[in-house]
Amino acid sequence: MEFDAILLSRLQFAFTLGFHILFPTLTLGLAPFLVLLEVLWLRSGNEIYVRLYRFWAKLFGLAFGMGVVSGVVLSFEFGTNFAPFSRATGNVLGPLLAYEVLMAFFLEAGFLPVMLLGWGRVGARLHLFATCMVALGTLLSAFWILAANSWMHTPAGYTLKDGVFAAADWWQVVFNPSFPYRLAHMLTASLLTGAFVVAGVSAWRLLHRGPEDASRRAFSLALGAALVFSAGQIALGDLHGLQVQRDQPMKIAAMEALWQTQPGAPFVVFALPDMDAAANRYALEIPHVTSLLLKHDLHGVVLGLDQVAPEQRPHVPTVFFAFRIMVGISILLFAVSVLGLVLRLRGMLHSRPWFLRLCLACTPLGLVAVVAGWVATEAGRQPWVVQGLMTTTEAATPLAADTVAFSLVLYAMLYAVLLPVFLYFVARLVAQGPEQKLPEQVRAMRRTAWYR
Repeated sequence: MEFDAILLSRLQFAFTLGFHILFPTLTLGLAPFLVLLEVLWLRSGNEIYVRLYRFWAKLFGLAFGMGVVSGVVLSFEFGTNFAPFSRATGNVLGPLLAYEVLMAFFLEAGFLPVMLLGWGRVGARLHLFATCMVALGTLLSAFWILAANSWMHTPAGYTLKDGVFAAADWWQVVFNPSFPYRLAHMLTASLLTGAFVVAGVSAWRLLHRGPEDASRRAFSLALGAALVFSAGQIALGDLHGLQVQRDQPMKIAAMEALWQTQPGAPFVVFALPDMDAAANRYALEIPHVTSLLLKHDLHGVVLGLDQVAPEQRPHVPTVFFAFRIMVGISILLFAVSVLGLVLRLRGMLHSRPWFLRLCLACTPLGLVAVVAGWVATEAGRQPWVVQGLMTTTEAATPLAADTVAFSLVLYAMLYAVLLPVFLYFVARLVAQGPEQKLPEQVRAMRRTAWYR
């Protein structure tokens, strides 16, 4: 594999996006949890909920700030590393990304100060409204970003003239064939990730600080949510797989390392895909399972990579292993959630140190699965940047390889500093835990709420 300017530009964008996506995933997963906590506090008056809210709001604010800082870089990379792509697709993707800023980022940024600093300064009604608006902003951000990205995978509602795309039907542009599936898949993945982050932090507190009421309550809520979202993610993954099989069959073929079109296609549990030989080494296969999953027929015909020329195939090892990491983590998190249900029914949810340690170990796995899923998704559509219409080679700016390599090293060094700083402040907040005594102005907000 030659590290030319195009490959280095792709690696740079993948690295910066992989770093950035960690933080929107966290905020998207934690925002509904904050809304739930504030509603429970206002309705019940139980101070555990507001103590948890104030604790997790600080972690939310840290993740939001890191997301803003790391996301700015991506906008510049469109112009510096992929200028031809920006010129060709700007009429379609530009408005979608502008809507994300105007409808989502401004909404989050406008109400986040009220959410974080409004205690005792605004009434309970306005504070809850601010929390809901921040949560809505995270949802709208995901909506517009995924609409733009999904259009690149399944373009619709466009015209193409002299190499420049234009929107012919905005409804079709936004609600392109893959968008509903990818939006639901990403939202559920974020909620599942948030649930296990809450469960993991609460498990650490229970292991090191004893049976705190707040940590017990958060742990219980998180694992209940995790069971729902992990089960939903498996169902959504099946629906999404059927859509990808229909619209991007070569991506599915790469995910399954399926080189030949065949009926009764096997599921490859493990293999070392060989791009040169167009074959799998040391393959462990289960007959007919891929046909059953993708066609719901044991003998269904699944298209293989032989349908396209070798130069139009994705890098199969990357897609194959990234997909298995994502699926493996999803199954593991579902199993842990089911185990949590069994322990809950037996009254042992909080009293088994081995289970608390298991949940603590699972804390970052949702983020790993999200990054692996994005790698499989984006690498799986290569060599296309706009499926079937524009290749990555055509989209890349003709830069010198050493120039791109230099900027890639600078980004790596910068993020190598930013991530430990973020983790340091997170660790400090986790060690401090929820406050034990609420300020009087917080209690006063609930007393003046519009319902009791």
